[in-house]
Amino acid sequence: MATTLYQSDLPYLKLLFRGKVRDVYELPDSKNELLLVASDRLSAFDVVFPNPIPGKGEILTQVALFWFEKMKDIIPNHLSDRPVEDIFKTKEEVALYGRRSMRVKKTKPLAIEAVIRGYLVGSGWVDYQKTGKVCGIPLAAGLKESEKLPVPLFTPATKAPQGEHDQNISFEEAIKIVGGETAAQVRAAAMRIYTRGVEYAESCGMILADTKFEFGHLNGELILIDEV
Repeated sequence: MATTLYQSDLPYLKLLFRGKVRDVYELPDSKNELLLVASDRLSAFDVVFPNPIPGKGEILTQVALFWFEKMKDIIPNHLSDRPVEDIFKTKEEVALYGRRSMRVKKTKPLAIEAVIRGYLVGSGWVDYQKTGKVCGIPLAAGLKESEKLPVPLFTPATKAPQGEHDQNISFEEAIKIVGGETAAQVRAAAMRIYTRGVEYAESCGMILADTKFEFGHLNGELILIDEV
């Protein structure tokens, strides 16, 4: 049985939408849960390419599950405690979808993404070259590309619709979008998660240059959602 999946097909579930990589379904036996299926679609620079990458969705999901587990004492996440395998009708579907799917609680996603930068790379480097700042945060002169920053930077971004690019924003702009208390909670949680990720990566001989997180609210509590 082929395991490469460009697009999921679960006709007994209500498909809510297809993202760049994930297909999202509503679960009929639980109005408070969703099924996220990570396809093997390749998305880069907000473009979805026509040829899938075999196994990509499984790896993406298993990496996310690994980090959710490692960070759960810092902040709760949207994973359901109910088995994802119980959703599917046949053994063949379990084999195809089980390791690429997450059963999650419905949340109200925040309209910002939490980007943490530990090194001067990517769009941060471009911004620094032009302004001497990264997302409005002043940095010392004379830094070089890919240089480790003295302290990691929290640089939030807007969540753009599919096909459009996320836009870097200042912390003050993030406050206008989600409120001061929530913005501060997101910044603190993201910094703690990134710090633990850096420590683990270093123990494996790797550098975690930067990353991003998404958060949402569930019953008034801030939780980690999407992927890590």
